[in-house]
Amino acid sequence: MKKMALHWKIIIGMVLGIIFGFVMNSVDGGKGFVGDWIAPFGKIFINLLKLIAVPLILASLIKGISDLKDISKIKTMGLRTMIIYVGTTLIAIIIGLSIVNIVKPGEGMSAETIEKIKMKYESSAGVVDKLNKANNQQDSGPLQALVDIFPSNIFKALGDAKMLQVIFFALFVGICLLLITEKKAKPLVDFFDSLNEVVMKMVDLIMLFAPYAVFALMANVIIAFDDTEILLKLLNYALCVVAGLVLMIGFYLILVKVYTKKSPLWFLKNISPAQLLAFSTSSSAATLPVTMERVEEHLGVDKEVSGFVLPVGATVNMDGTSLYQGIAAVFIMQVIWPEGLTFTNQLVIIATALLASIGSAAVPSAGMVMLVIVLESIGFPAELLPIGLALIFAVDRPLDMCRTVVNVTGDATVSMLVAKSLGKLHKPKPKNWDDNYDAVK
Repeated sequence: MKKMALHWKIIIGMVLGIIFGFVMNSVDGGKGFVGDWIAPFGKIFINLLKLIAVPLILASLIKGISDLKDISKIKTMGLRTMIIYVGTTLIAIIIGLSIVNIVKPGEGMSAETIEKIKMKYESSAGVVDKLNKANNQQDSGPLQALVDIFPSNIFKALGDAKMLQVIFFALFVGICLLLITEKKAKPLVDFFDSLNEVVMKMVDLIMLFAPYAVFALMANVIIAFDDTEILLKLLNYALCVVAGLVLMIGFYLILVKVYTKKSPLWFLKNISPAQLLAFSTSSSAATLPVTMERVEEHLGVDKEVSGFVLPVGATVNMDGTSLYQGIAAVFIMQVIWPEGLTFTNQLVIIATALLASIGSAAVPSAGMVMLVIVLESIGFPAELLPIGLALIFAVDRPLDMCRTVVNVTGDATVSMLVAKSLGKLHKPKPKNWDDNYDAVK
């Protein structure tokens, strides 16, 4: 009997988790039960993915760079990666702004609804936290993002999962391995090659738990929604974001079809487990090990490409987040600051959202933090910022889940484009967790 594909197992877990969450929402003590006895399994799963993310990046990138045998190839790969990332991000922002200007979801919202949302969320801990984080980021200086790339202590960077610092260190080590004799480099290259194989096997084992973890994660998400009336009031805005994200995925599929000559359905089938986990966790960083496994083994991208493109993408390529920021900024202005809706301001939004996406952390709700910076760049009144965030706070988590799917899909697409351009796209060779089990049982 043929085994059920992993993505179907995850979808079943997701659907059952949603149903279970709604049932528990209507049962006395249901929320407490899910929080105490179901949600921890989702957290364990995310912790396991985060556990292997850093060693996977380190091993994969060092081994990949050392295999290139030519330093000039690193420059070529890096330049192409960043150009494509910037290009797709610009397209995402433009798609978002086009939709929100055509649909105008913020026009016609009643004063009563605005007041209700303001009273419920303006002073909530979530909104205040996002404002504080945005202020801290702005106070750090214009070149702080550059400074943060270079670690002073690699062990601290590894422990804190500072992705850009880990990537810099791995690139540095990989380049230095190319600059010494092959005989002296071989022991370290072999170590990281072995470490990469071990960590990828860890991904296979962890993914056996994925359907159950997704059940727990979705049940926990559903019990967090406690005001369906406000959600319905914001439906037009939410649909604009979702429509933009769907168009962006369509754009990726066109790129895959036209440039790599691969079937869009084949691409979606093979990347879907990573997409579903991105939806469940709202974190492209937590999903990164699975994304790398799917891209390397199921899409056929060589390790030296995926090991560079995907970790960089999880940190700097936030197409879904950028699209959301464009729509959210204009929506907020349509509701409470219509006089700010000028063509010039929208050009500033494009530029700032592009830069903000590079500095946006790959964690849940980071996009809302960067949204504050986008709004302040166009002179949005400071006293209205809490109200602006409150307007979209109720639907931020489900939209965050959706835009993370686009972020991960964009990373996978770019890795295929770069691999194809470098002749590093080959026939996929999927591995299973039990490939060597018979030999050791």
